[in-house]
Amino acid sequence: MHFDDILRHIGEFGKFQIIKYLILCISSISAGCHMMVAVFIQVLPKHRCMIPGLPNDTYAIQGAWHELLINETIPLGSKGDYFECSLYSNFSYTNATYSCDKWVYDKSVFTATFATDFGLANCGEKWKIATAQIVFMAGVLVGAFVMGALSDAIGRKPTLIISVLLQGVCGTAAAFAPEYYSFIVLRFFVGSATAGLFMTTFVLGMELVGPSKRMIAGISIEYFFAGGLIILTMVGYFLRDWRHIELAVSVPSFAYILYWWFVPESARWLLANGKEDKAEEILRQAAKVNGKVLPEKLFEQVAEDEEEHHGSILQIFRSPRTLVRTLIIFLNWCVVSMVYYGLSLNSGNLGGDIFLNFFLSGLVEFPAYCFCFCIDKVGRKGPHVFGMLLGGSACLCTIFVALYADPGDPNTRWFYIALSIVGKLGATMGFAIIYVWSAELYPTVLRNSLMGFSSTFARVGGMLAPVIANMVTFPGAIGRSAALIVFGAATVFVALLSILLPETAGRELPETIDDAEKVPFFSSAPKAGEDTEKSLPVEPKYTKKDFAYNNPVMEDKV
Repeated sequence: MHFDDILRHIGEFGKFQIIKYLILCISSISAGCHMMVAVFIQVLPKHRCMIPGLPNDTYAIQGAWHELLINETIPLGSKGDYFECSLYSNFSYTNATYSCDKWVYDKSVFTATFATDFGLANCGEKWKIATAQIVFMAGVLVGAFVMGALSDAIGRKPTLIISVLLQGVCGTAAAFAPEYYSFIVLRFFVGSATAGLFMTTFVLGMELVGPSKRMIAGISIEYFFAGGLIILTMVGYFLRDWRHIELAVSVPSFAYILYWWFVPESARWLLANGKEDKAEEILRQAAKVNGKVLPEKLFEQVAEDEEEHHGSILQIFRSPRTLVRTLIIFLNWCVVSMVYYGLSLNSGNLGGDIFLNFFLSGLVEFPAYCFCFCIDKVGRKGPHVFGMLLGGSACLCTIFVALYADPGDPNTRWFYIALSIVGKLGATMGFAIIYVWSAELYPTVLRNSLMGFSSTFARVGGMLAPVIANMVTFPGAIGRSAALIVFGAATVFVALLSILLPETAGRELPETIDDAEKVPFFSSAPKAGEDTEKSLPVEPKYTKKDFAYNNPVMEDKV
């Protein structure tokens, strides 16, 4: 009896798996909060230089005398707003100015943020805001590699506990960081822990269920991640102080230590590492809860490993089709991650209420994931290309808003918000589908290696997101849409490239590079009754190596 046969016998997604899976998914709420908390804690509110000699100066106008003093002290820009970094040298009697080193901030939205506490309003220091998010994403990249290797070495459950402890400790410490550099170091470790938490949770959940339920399990966990964004909106709305917000999303991580007693180790991992007694104990407990009975000698007839094919990643350079597809997939991962996180981080730059903008940005993920349940019936390529074109086109349409809408009309911002939300819908669909599609396109001999490289490109995209969202500008009227234009152009470009990729729904997975090379560009799903053996081999039998979950579909959302 092979492992998947055992799962089919006890129930592929029975009562036992449902309970454990839902418990695991709760931790993904924290993953979503930490991945996006920068939207609220790293925002730089409206500000101006503090008036020298006026210690009780505030951004809000205190009266006519205060307004007159401000006008005499601080230069006005072309749009009627005060300079953020300059003061008149001798009141307004001369045009000479000098740089200030103290500021007052608009506290109508946030009472304090990371940027205001660490003095990042200085025009020469603003780059540090985007850098902080880049460092966090670098931590996610490192955590994906380190925690992934640790999970394979010591087990899923110990790695999960290490991740939640690291997330809780470093996140809490970050809330008390006394200066900029200690904060970004702690955020780096929070990023690493968040990657380990989500990845390990995802793998544990996937290894609980049978093969026919993995698509449901893989997508359902994303609803909890999106739920974290909704909860984060409420936390930000009610707390308004970055230290309190960071504490609120970090302290719950300590509650996940209880997983040690409520979540079993992966039976697949235990079997792959020769711990058959512990694996059998877990499987029999699952069978009992599900109302099933397992045979007395459970693992006696497990097949020995058959001849394995090995491959070097360098082989793809001798296979033109596979190389081109791989590069297209890498680019997809980079762009979809960049746009997904970029549009979320850009919520505060759209105008209007930052909380409403972010709430809508998180809410739109729910219908996006619902659309993804259709990919087994209609294929991967069509929904992916449609989602990317939809999202990219929506972002590009902000050019017309910038050129033709009245910038003085407060309702104009709703065009930006609506188009950004549609862009997020398309990016979310693309993010979900590319996990499944790329894992099916890669040949088995290189699947894990190439998925690891794909993850790296996704992290690069994540690091580019804050740079584009906060630092890219264009001259003229379209300047306000700069970030959305870059996101839109990149998304449309990779969507069109994705048309070159073959459809994988209904096809056998390629085992070797030669198998992958035989599949032509633009190929569609096989029709009912069509013989696919000419292009791809039959699916291999399960052996002991298959006890370890070996298809990291969607485990790398963070």
